[in-house]
Amino acid sequence: MPSTTRTLAAALTGCVLLASGCDFSKQHQVPTAQPSEESFRDFGSYEVHYNAVRTDMLTPEVARNYGIQRSTNRVMLNVTVLHKEAGAARKPVEADVKVDARNLNEQLKDLELRRVSEGEAIYYIGEVSISGTEILVFDITVTPVGTQAPLSVKFTREFVTT
Repeated sequence: MPSTTRTLAAALTGCVLLASGCDFSKQHQVPTAQPSEESFRDFGSYEVHYNAVRTDMLTPEVARNYGIQRSTNRVMLNVTVLHKEAGAARKPVEADVKVDARNLNEQLKDLELRRVSEGEAIYYIGEVSISGTEILVFDITVTPVGTQAPLSVKFTREFVTT
C-alpha cells in the first residue's frame, strides 16, 4: 500500500473510531429552554406584577434616570399593582407595598422600596446586594389604596455575580 493510501486509511479509521464514541441519541441533545416563572399574580380585581434583575442588566441611561447603581452584585426589585375593571384596561394604582427579602440561610436583606410615577404608570422599585451565587426569596405584601385586605406574593430567584 502506498504511503498516501496508508495515511488516508489511518485517518479514516481514526475518524470512524472517534465517531463511534459519539452518541447522537435524543437523551444527549441540548435541552430546550423552560418557560420562566410567572411574573404576576391575579387576585380577582387586582394583579400584582413583579420582577427582580441584576442591575448591570439595566442600560446606563435607565440606571441614571432612577438613581440605581449598575453592578453585578446588586439586584433591583420592581413591583406594580394593577386594578381590573370590567370592559376596561388594567389601571395602575397606588398601594402600600412591603417586601422582605432573604437568602436561603434566612439572612434578611435590606430592601426599601420607593414609589416611581411616569404618566399613568405607578411602580415601586428597590435594590438589594448579593454575593456569589445567591438565591433570594421575596415576600411581597401589597395593600391597594382604599382596600383593607393585603395581597401576598412570594417568589424566588437565583442570581450569580460575575
